[in-house]
Amino acid sequence: MKSYVLGFRLFLFNAFINKIPLNFLRHFFIKQYINVGSDSFIAMNVKLLNYSLKRKKQITIGNNCVINPDVLLDGRMGKIVIKNNVDIARGSWIFTAEHDPHDDYHNIKFGDVIIEDHVWIASRVTVLPGVTIGRGSVIAAGAIVTKDVPPMSIAGGIPAKVLGQRKSELKYNLRFNPKFYL
Repeated sequence: MKSYVLGFRLFLFNAFINKIPLNFLRHFFIKQYINVGSDSFIAMNVKLLNYSLKRKKQITIGNNCVINPDVLLDGRMGKIVIKNNVDIARGSWIFTAEHDPHDDYHNIKFGDVIIEDHVWIASRVTVLPGVTIGRGSVIAAGAIVTKDVPPMSIAGGIPAKVLGQRKSELKYNLRFNPKFYL
């Protein structure tokens, strides 16, 4: 019964609460499910998968982060740690669990996802379990990240590969906090 109630509560969040257009009100509810640092913005329609309130720390978002609409944060089986000044664009998916194609019984394998400081993840990126994206890296739109990305790299493709190096001193702090944002 307890798992049903928690599951239903998460359903209510993803079906209704994450569509509240007033950021301060929506953020109040978001903080009941995940850990969020100061001055971080989580847009409408961000889908959270986190089975238990006891596992609130399964998804942690640092300070000065921007999580745009239609992002999926799947913290059901592992942790998602998003550090400071991270920008995740629309439609990106971050998974901590996947089926093992080599398993005779279609079992699930899982791993934590770590996204270091000053990472920029462009639109429609998929990050698979067990990946660390290094500090200052940029992931190109549409990439599928299956392996760790070194710091200050620009990666893209399917599967994502390092395409170049980022040349920035990363002096910025993301401070995007509109009162109303679609």
